Amino acid sequence: MATVLYITAHPGDSTHSYSLAVGEQFVAAYREANPGDEVVHLDLYKLDIPQIDADVFSAWGKLQSGNAFDQLSGSEQAKVGKLGQLVDQFTAADKYVFVNPMWNFSYPPVMKAYIDSICIAGKTFKYTEQGPVGLLTGKKALHIQASGGVYSQGPMQDIEMGHRHLKSVLAFIGVTSLEAIFAEGMGAAPDQAPAIKAKAIEKAREAAKHF
Repeated sequence: MATVLYITAHPGDSTHSYSLAVGEQFVAAYREANPGDEVVHLDLYKLDIPQIDADVFSAWGKLQSGNAFDQLSGSEQAKVGKLGQLVDQFTAADKYVFVNPMWNFSYPPVMKAYIDSICIAGKTFKYTEQGPVGLLTGKKALHIQASGGVYSQGPMQDIEMGHRHLKSVLAFIGVTSLEAIFAEGMGAAPDQAPAIKAKAIEKAREAAKHF
């Protein structure tokens, strides 16, 4: 049995979100194809992910200096404890599905906060004399992203920062198997929006069969 983390970063629901609508269809098809697998939904807007702030840096410094966890302040314990839970959950999973809209050429801030929480030396990567090495080899990921314009190809491709950043981060931590489904162009061609959505859903349901 495999564990899939279904990670969403949209404050709305699938009736208003193209990315969530596509993501939900992927999950439905995946469960049909893999009834024995566990799909865990992480709604990033409901997780209250700690920012990497002064408390977190202070706590990490104390722990690296040999202090015990119970010697940290209450705020430090709460934040690094939550970050630890998130990265441990991530490393324990086998597959990842990231779902988000494009906002200002990238993804919502909660997605970046989550990515920061899983990029932890000793957990998802390590430093060696030859450079950093990812520790999560053998896992796979899918990225579903919706945008009003077309950014996966064409003249706007160079300013697309969400998928490119996620691809770089995942490769850094060892996850080099990454598929992508883009629902894009609905804002530029609103009359084609239903067809664009339907095509993305079709791709998602097909991808679920082999993911």
